[in-house]
Amino acid sequence: MEFRIEHDTLGEMKVPADKYWGAQTQRSVENFPIGTEKMPIEMIYAFAHLKKAAAAANGELGKLPEDKMNVIIEACDEILAGKWDQHFPLVVWQTGSGTQSNMNVNEVVARRASELAGKEGFIHPNDDVNMSQSSNDTFPTAMHIAVYDEIEKRLKVALKQFKKTLKKKEKKYMDVIKIGRTHLQDATPLTLGQEISGWRHMIVRSEEMIDQAKEGLLNLAIGGTAVGTGINADSTFGEQTAKQLKKQTGYSFVSSKNKFHALTSHDEMVFVHGALKALAADSMKIANDVRWLASGPRSGLGELSIPANEPGSSIMPGKVNPTQSEALTMVAVQVFGNDAAVGFAASQGNFELNVFKPVIVYNTLQSIRLLADGIRSFDERCASGIEANLDVIRGLMEQSLMLVTALNPHIGYEKAAKIAKTAHKEGTTLKKAALASGYLNEEEYERWIDPLQMVNLSEKKK
Repeated sequence: MEFRIEHDTLGEMKVPADKYWGAQTQRSVENFPIGTEKMPIEMIYAFAHLKKAAAAANGELGKLPEDKMNVIIEACDEILAGKWDQHFPLVVWQTGSGTQSNMNVNEVVARRASELAGKEGFIHPNDDVNMSQSSNDTFPTAMHIAVYDEIEKRLKVALKQFKKTLKKKEKKYMDVIKIGRTHLQDATPLTLGQEISGWRHMIVRSEEMIDQAKEGLLNLAIGGTAVGTGINADSTFGEQTAKQLKKQTGYSFVSSKNKFHALTSHDEMVFVHGALKALAADSMKIANDVRWLASGPRSGLGELSIPANEPGSSIMPGKVNPTQSEALTMVAVQVFGNDAAVGFAASQGNFELNVFKPVIVYNTLQSIRLLADGIRSFDERCASGIEANLDVIRGLMEQSLMLVTALNPHIGYEKAAKIAKTAHKEGTTLKKAALASGYLNEEEYERWIDPLQMVNLSEKKK
């Protein structure tokens, strides 16, 4: 490998000749050989947006010459186009403020911008690219940009399609009456469509909570520089940069009213991840319901059939397993763990700075990606192919003793309970036990034990 010599305030460093990064990035590569988790590329793109916006703001404020501003913006656009992904090698486990990743971006932008200008050293990573900024305000700003963008472009897209699938199934099976279950025991009837509507509304509510939570991410730390005072930056720099970011992304970013809060607290990230955890909990519930309802096919509940995507066993021929449910529930478990990490890390802000920023954003972005990918895969490879086993559903519903609940208003709870217990003890049908009790006749039984009335389907259709 060929090298070139770069320098920083600590001295000279050998840097791979084919890489755009400089001495500070190289020091981080060598000083933090920890794990395999790289700084997410979404953070790099968020930084590119920020450096582009900062250059434009500094240009408007008369602090950065136009020729320098133009090449910095062009270099940032190339990063955003994915042209230089291989030049951002740093791991998550670095300084807690994310300084090395900020400098990694500064160095790559500076070297590429100088190359575009045709003048080696024309752009300085600190003096030009990092002008009016500190890692302490740029990293949390990039965190908010990256997470907001991933929610909008990745997670909400997956949720939209999943809701469509569930709505379609809900409508298809709205008239299919089945037995309900509470405490894993038989309960009163409902329709399969009604049951699926509960799943769909979980996704609707989770998305609403995520939308509410993500609004806090529009507040940016930029302009606070080192400790929140804005030292070395124009008093309007944060506001101007936020306006540029809004122009670039279409998101209504603003510079936080209190930069001291923005540097040391990550409560907005905790709030967002809490909403992601709620989505994970609902995803776990839906995936578990599907695999239970599809259990069997002959020795389980067997009310649903799910797609056979791959052989289910290496030893049992013909076995079909609920693998998409298993994958989604594992995703949920990971998100639950990430939430614990995010919450604990966010509680560790000391004085003017929280120094757990990389692990907070890494876990949050991972949760978003896993939920989006997991839900999309579950939707495409499981939910969209779910079919109702009508004979099984009808048989289980007719066998259930909890239809007796409809007799409560007519003969009272205690008499109805006696009928159900007798039927269960003697292994007979509910109808036979009811008629033998003498509490009602056959005409009354047929009129009162009507599953269609019990599911309130007419009200549901309204």
